[in-house]
Amino acid sequence: MKWQLLLLFTCISLPFMADATKKPDLKTPYEKGNGNQTATYAECIDYYKKLDQAFPEIKLREYGKTDVGKPLHLVILSTEKVFEPEKIRKQNKRILFIQNGIHPGEPEGIDASMMLLRDLLQKPEWKQHLQNLVIIVTPVYNIDGMLNRNSGTRANQLGPESYGFRGNARNLDLNRDYIKTESGNAKAFQEIFQEWQPDIFVETHTSNGADYQYVMTLIATQKDKLQPVLGNYMHNEMLPELYAEMQKAGFPMIPYVNSKAETPESGIVDFLESPRYSTGYAALFNTIGFMPETHMLKPFKQRVESTYKLLEIYIKMVNRDAEKIGKLRAQAWAETLKQTQFPLNWKLNEQKSEQIPFQGFEAGHKKSDVSGQNRLYYDRNQPFERKISYFNTYEPNVTVSKPEAYIIPQAWPEVIDRLKRNGIKMQQLKNDRFLAVKTYYITGYENLKRPFEGHYLNYNVQVRTTDQNWQFYEGDYVVFTDQQNVRYLLETLEPQASDSFFAWNFFDSILGRKEYFSPYIFEDTAAELLQKNSQLKAELEKAIAEKPELKTDAYAQLDFIYQRSEHYENTHLRYPVVRVEEASELRQVLGGKR
Repeated sequence: MKWQLLLLFTCISLPFMADATKKPDLKTPYEKGNGNQTATYAECIDYYKKLDQAFPEIKLREYGKTDVGKPLHLVILSTEKVFEPEKIRKQNKRILFIQNGIHPGEPEGIDASMMLLRDLLQKPEWKQHLQNLVIIVTPVYNIDGMLNRNSGTRANQLGPESYGFRGNARNLDLNRDYIKTESGNAKAFQEIFQEWQPDIFVETHTSNGADYQYVMTLIATQKDKLQPVLGNYMHNEMLPELYAEMQKAGFPMIPYVNSKAETPESGIVDFLESPRYSTGYAALFNTIGFMPETHMLKPFKQRVESTYKLLEIYIKMVNRDAEKIGKLRAQAWAETLKQTQFPLNWKLNEQKSEQIPFQGFEAGHKKSDVSGQNRLYYDRNQPFERKISYFNTYEPNVTVSKPEAYIIPQAWPEVIDRLKRNGIKMQQLKNDRFLAVKTYYITGYENLKRPFEGHYLNYNVQVRTTDQNWQFYEGDYVVFTDQQNVRYLLETLEPQASDSFFAWNFFDSILGRKEYFSPYIFEDTAAELLQKNSQLKAELEKAIAEKPELKTDAYAQLDFIYQRSEHYENTHLRYPVVRVEEASELRQVLGGKR
């Protein structure tokens, strides 16, 4: 009887034992398909859960909550199984951050990263290339858009069969949201970025635009915007090697084809990624950033393979140069702290360019079958290789000096929250008091006539500066500028900066007046003011001489006088964030604290 029970137990147990020892299927949905499928969101996250269970060197973590209600995932690959960023930095390892799916209709990086992380741990030859770095990956940044799966919204793109949508749940383009930070996605991203402080950041994309022979193009952080020690390393060492290695791999690469005129033969212009974009944001924190852009008209299989290969090259390069990159970043931070002048806006130097080889297709014009007008076309039967101009030099056209401190009234919590999220240290006043400060008044600006990402952006901002004794209150925020993330601070708080909080309409309420005058009453006041103030009378006469139409506009003359009288509100057009050029008094007020 005993042997019969033993046999029965064995027969029942064997299938369970077999299941327990069965290796998980680590082929990706892309690999199981025909080369023209990309993983769904559920497939992608389930796959990384399998990697987390199969390899102790992998951890899958969750951060925040995106606008669609799901957390943002982060995959960490650490060969030493250390998953705390502070410990990793103490080990003097570099952190490479790869982000995918910001535009889920451009999914090559999603599929390439799934295969790559598995291969890094399964293939013994990779061990030597993972000794000096930790890799972190956002599997899908725009979860909202990836769940909005379809087969039509990328009208100009060749595959895959179905994919996600560019906008997120609030219909925001997340690659315009890095500074204004309106999405839950961006808030979770900033939590990741500030916690991990990556050395190199790579965000995968697919391009639109001209037709040409390349599968892969590349946007690198604009070299002139980086701290020079980092800009020189990236431009003179990293980029030449990236291009050379991609050539060897069978995927010749060129800078992103941002044509100066209609076609690339007119020359291409280095893309100026302001801080609204991922790599522009990363540059504020001395992180070298890259946006690889595969070409929309190349087969999806080639686009995935070229992305996989480029990510391989980044890993090998960062691992090999880990010591150098660490020293250069430390030097860049030291230089940033010493810096007294900060560029806020940049302009292209059209007199400087270099000649680079370009493999394109002959372009022409022919009659449109739709409109009957001339239309552009590229003839793939006429490939060419010739030199074209590459314009890649930018110069600052607005620069500001660094004050010792800023004071931000507590009335602006949206601004204060964003500064805190990005690692800005601040203190609060303990008492109400008057302080001597430098105040900006907005003297000119333009804004968009149609909304861009939900905003009528302000641009071409001009200011005048005045000295004021300003009333501050207990709880108002003091921010000293002798801190590491000072560049983020200046490029968000200085109103002339291209992606400042003022540019993104955070302070638009200061642009409207709150008090006015009744003309029939103010007539007598205005006459009295002109009689008593000869200088004001002369200013009015000069204004009428320069603008004759003012002579017949009675209200405009009254308003001219009103705006120069004690009755006019001094808060109109007064920028609420003030500069403290010399902060010794402020430090005393705060008890010497920073």
